[in-house]
Amino acid sequence: MSLLEKIGTALDVTKEKGIWGLSSKFRQFARRTADNRRARKWIAAHGVLDADASNAIRQQVSELPRLPLISVVMPVYDVDEIWLRKCINSVRGQIYQNWELCIADDCSPKPHIRTVLEEYSELDERIKVVFRDTNGHISAASNSALKLATGEFTVLLDHDDELSEDALFWVAKEISDHPEVQMIYSDEDLIDEKGRRSNPKFKPDFSRDLLYSLNMVTHLSAYKTDTLRQVNGFRIGLEGSQDYDLALRIIEQIDESQIRHIPRILYHWRAIPGSVALSGDEKPYAHERAREAIRAHFSRTGVAGEVEATQSNLHRVRYILPEKLPKVSLILAGEQRELTHQVEERWIDQTDYANIETTFLDITRNPAEQLNAACDGADGEVICFLDARLVPRSMEWLTDLVGFAIQPKIGAVTGKIVSNLDQVIGGGLVLGGARLSGVAHENYLADESGSLSRNIMIGNFSGVSASCLVVKRDAFHNLGGFDAVNLQSSLFDADLCLRLAKIGMRSVFNPFVVMTLPIKGRLVFDAVPTEDEKRFFSAKWKSEIADDRFSNPHYLKGDGRFILDI
Repeated sequence: MSLLEKIGTALDVTKEKGIWGLSSKFRQFARRTADNRRARKWIAAHGVLDADASNAIRQQVSELPRLPLISVVMPVYDVDEIWLRKCINSVRGQIYQNWELCIADDCSPKPHIRTVLEEYSELDERIKVVFRDTNGHISAASNSALKLATGEFTVLLDHDDELSEDALFWVAKEISDHPEVQMIYSDEDLIDEKGRRSNPKFKPDFSRDLLYSLNMVTHLSAYKTDTLRQVNGFRIGLEGSQDYDLALRIIEQIDESQIRHIPRILYHWRAIPGSVALSGDEKPYAHERAREAIRAHFSRTGVAGEVEATQSNLHRVRYILPEKLPKVSLILAGEQRELTHQVEERWIDQTDYANIETTFLDITRNPAEQLNAACDGADGEVICFLDARLVPRSMEWLTDLVGFAIQPKIGAVTGKIVSNLDQVIGGGLVLGGARLSGVAHENYLADESGSLSRNIMIGNFSGVSASCLVVKRDAFHNLGGFDAVNLQSSLFDADLCLRLAKIGMRSVFNPFVVMTLPIKGRLVFDAVPTEDEKRFFSAKWKSEIADDRFSNPHYLKGDGRFILDI
């Protein structure tokens, strides 16, 4: 963007949103700049294995109890020779040696493709090549390559990308350490024409609701070969999102405990003209096919849900409520007893949901105990705890939250809570740090994408804020409600969500539901935990705090801003 364009953009923002809007844009720019700078430093420090690290991995390979054969499946079509060679060489350069490379050329018209592939197949007996007689596109070519595979696991590789030299070792180690594993994915980054790496994507462990928003698996992805064949490989007609569709069909066949995330960058996605890595607009048809894949997944699994396009051509899921709406009890918490009637009426007027009751709770003492008592007296099938001062931006807010909350495997749901300055102050919770529970993307602006777009996309976190928390009444009561003995003033929301997770119920952040705190100040349930509360929570959830599965070990622990630890 030229200087004149920047000035024009600044004037437009000022005209539309005033000086505060312009200031916000500057803060977003400063945050992106700082994040990019930290990413470059991280890649410089950790991006390439030195000799000692490589030797250490070779030693670990020698100590593995078994060496599973890994098939790398690669469809090829008309790729430039330089990228094809770099791609193949990245497989041949693996520290872990028990692999085979299964290549299917999709009837490429460029003559160098056959020459290069035949050269490599003669050079290395582990490289198998099939030349298709007709062009069938990427799904058909991938299936042709899959037919060559004899390995226990199959890794997917695009013809112009590169694997890190330790990639297959970490896959083999995961298979060895977790014999039940069926599906593996890793972190990734981009690599340009000059070999410069950027934009590291540090992912959470498996997040079903994030997967429904975007393809969080992408690269590197590995699947048990028998399971790949069980689902008949890649589906014709989903080209452009065939790998997304594959992941969705695989998770229908396996338990989530059989999905493993390797928090290491093992895959370098080539960012060149024509590549989706460079711009999501390069293959616009792929986005709608992704939504087709999600709709088909819902149809196969009996889920009543709709999928629509949203920011950055990603995906928004809405669950369809039953004709007879479940009754919702709104438990409104605040410190304004004299305004009880007005507060309850205001909330009734701020939703299009037709079956609700309201209770106003004047928070004067042990909040957890008061919330439990209010829930005991509620009639709703669904409970919605709210800071009474919040103002929703849409009449559909409760419909959207309840649609998620009534799903069988969903425990607690929240929206995005923002300050009067439009900065995030509540929503998903990240474990760790001085307070042991922090707000994901705290102080980000409401429209900033955040880490892996998780500030603007539906996804999962280890907990959600009590200031807007929707939960099935039975699930809440079956767990004994909030812990009003050990966590009277703080951390009781995170504790409830972690207990829900123990019984297989996930916590969901829905950023399309936005609530504003219209005054300057803190949320009603934003108390600093006492030392006793911190000791209790730390002891009870020691392993979860040490490794928050919905964060990433490369981020500063407990920091909801997702800042790289360099």
